[in-house]
Amino acid sequence: MLENLSSPRALPWLTRPGARTWRCDPAPAEVRGFHAALPAYSPTPLHELSALAIELGVGRVFVKDESCRLGLPAFKALGASWAVHRTLAERAASGRAPGPVTLVTATDGNHGRAVARTARLLGQRAHVFVPRGVHTGAVAAIVAEQAKVTEVEGAYDEAVRRAARAAAAPDAVLVQDTAWPGYEQIPGWIVEGYSTLCAEIDEQLAAQGAADGPDLVAVPVGVGSLAQAVITHYRSHPSRRAPALLSVEPESAACVLESLTHGAPVSVTTGDTTMAGLNCGTPSSIAWPYLRGGLDAAVAIPDDDSALAAARLDALGVSSGPCGAAALAGLRAVLTGAGAEDRRTALGLGATSTVVLLSTEGTAANPHSTTAHGAHRF
Repeated sequence: MLENLSSPRALPWLTRPGARTWRCDPAPAEVRGFHAALPAYSPTPLHELSALAIELGVGRVFVKDESCRLGLPAFKALGASWAVHRTLAERAASGRAPGPVTLVTATDGNHGRAVARTARLLGQRAHVFVPRGVHTGAVAAIVAEQAKVTEVEGAYDEAVRRAARAAAAPDAVLVQDTAWPGYEQIPGWIVEGYSTLCAEIDEQLAAQGAADGPDLVAVPVGVGSLAQAVITHYRSHPSRRAPALLSVEPESAACVLESLTHGAPVSVTTGDTTMAGLNCGTPSSIAWPYLRGGLDAAVAIPDDDSALAAARLDALGVSSGPCGAAALAGLRAVLTGAGAEDRRTALGLGATSTVVLLSTEGTAANPHSTTAHGAHRF
């Protein structure tokens, strides 16, 4: 049963009582070891920001800072590297002829750059399709990884369709970070790759005296792949205290909020947003069961809120672009204003609660920071 607790201002907000009892299987244990063996690997920082805890009326606030992950300005390399590793291993095991393959994908920036970087390091080729509106700086960064780039006169969904057609060529494979019926294995591997981020948070919280884990985790959401990884991590350990999980989307592209409201995946018509990496109209087919089962709440925010949150994080020493700052913006919207006490109660938050915000990108992922087009889809 879903409970709509929207305020008179019509804050786009919804909770699902009982989500903390939902359970699923864990991610493969070997993912973390794979990433730890990569030459460029080191855990990204988990910053404690006491000023935010005071502002939000909670005990402790931590920000997982993904502004530099495996040499790139967002978390996407975790999923791309693991998925490409699994893809190449499967091809070798099937007895296919050795030799380079072309890794094909569509992107708003960071996922494509991560696939291109992985391809270059492994001696493979990459072909990346980018939709209209992607900043020239993001395109140049992909080209610098020695990838072929095709610019599409259409939106992200059209770029995905073009990439899927190109991947039908011999010695090509689609490495896309959203799933649809008939294309789910590789997106599933991408989601598995994101589990390393969650494992790091466990270790870092323990090292900072919060071994019991968070009371709430806020996650920026587009198609839902990162949220699927977070839900998998926190809903797959019955002995662990289950935190509340909050998804945050742009008001102009709240496909997860709308899907939860309807109880089934729906597509929404998206508008313009500075959080362009979250500008997604349809949840990933493999993410939806996890979103429906394991999310405690969903909220949608305007661009101005994301910009203010990015500026606040910058003032506190954390580089965060519009998509990454969405987690703070969403939590601030939930915990302040009319109806805030009801929302705090719904999430089980109090003056001693521990909160983790996922800042999924740095400002380098957006050439003009709060005004640039976003650089990845979650």
